[in-house]
Amino acid sequence: MTTAGSRLVRDLRALASIPAPTGAEGPRLDWLEQRLRSAAGRRVRDEAGNLVWLLGEGRATLGLLAHVDTVFGADVPHVPHERDGWLHGPGIGDNAAAVIVAVDVVERLAPELTRSLAVVFTVGEEGLGNLRGARHACAELDPDAVIALEGHGIELVCVDAVGSSRARLTVTGPGGHSWWDRGRPSAIHELLAALETLLSGMEPDVAVNVGVISGGGAVNAIAARAEAIVEVRSLDEATLDMFEERIGGLSVTPPSQLAVEALGRRPAGRLDRGHPLLAAVRDVRRQLGLTDTLGDGSTDANAALALGIPALCLGCSRGHDMHALGERIEVASLADGCAQLEGVLRALLVA
Repeated sequence: MTTAGSRLVRDLRALASIPAPTGAEGPRLDWLEQRLRSAAGRRVRDEAGNLVWLLGEGRATLGLLAHVDTVFGADVPHVPHERDGWLHGPGIGDNAAAVIVAVDVVERLAPELTRSLAVVFTVGEEGLGNLRGARHACAELDPDAVIALEGHGIELVCVDAVGSSRARLTVTGPGGHSWWDRGRPSAIHELLAALETLLSGMEPDVAVNVGVISGGGAVNAIAARAEAIVEVRSLDEATLDMFEERIGGLSVTPPSQLAVEALGRRPAGRLDRGHPLLAAVRDVRRQLGLTDTLGDGSTDANAALALGIPALCLGCSRGHDMHALGERIEVASLADGCAQLEGVLRALLVA
């Protein structure tokens, strides 16, 4: 790696060593503010908690979004390390790599920009964060276009936004002794029956996942409470609507009761294949010898597309085991990620 690249790796390891679970991103944002204290432009924290780095005047020509939160709790050791050309550590790719690639490229390119840029280090992208930071930033800044950055996935360009709807189902009942009160409805049995009804009616190309189930108290007690968290993912908003209607229509055997709590929804969307934003990205990738592969994902770009703002998502490295403790990225591929972003920013923001 070059000297600049070496600093990039040092910055990446420093950032990835700071836990940033969704809702507790403050320490990472503090580090970023300190890292950028001498950089061009101005930096502000918005009402959602995002760190916004503004370069140029007026409404932004481009919004560049990179989320700072991770799926890992503060109790997980964050000790990134390099081995055999790979950087290892929880959240090293998702999404520390994207954040640092944005810092590296924009800091170097800032003196050449002739159009305005808003770099937003967003909060609340993962899990039940429901794109909170990206939604706020896109609505407030209203840029002409948006690029979301993810640390993994340089092999493709995400132009389709996978939407999702999440809900918690809670069944309560009278409980009782497994023998003397036999015949009473079990909250667990009722929950499983409701989930079977929900799953059996979905189309095969729709991804439905029951991610969490809990309930009951003893092997010889009829469960008085059971809970499940369920998610559907689709490229079609109508499918998400149908899923929510089906959940709302579920029932259980009296005197059991079913409560449904909506936990969040990510909008689906699609960038027109003929849009100039995509054309610029494809041209840069062709020059760099990167594959011309289009794909889908659930990223901060969803929030922009939902508001009618043209958006796509770019990856910054090649990696493996995202959302796992063994997550890793290839150090050499970061050069491709930087070159891709620099080429796209030059095409869009440098006259």
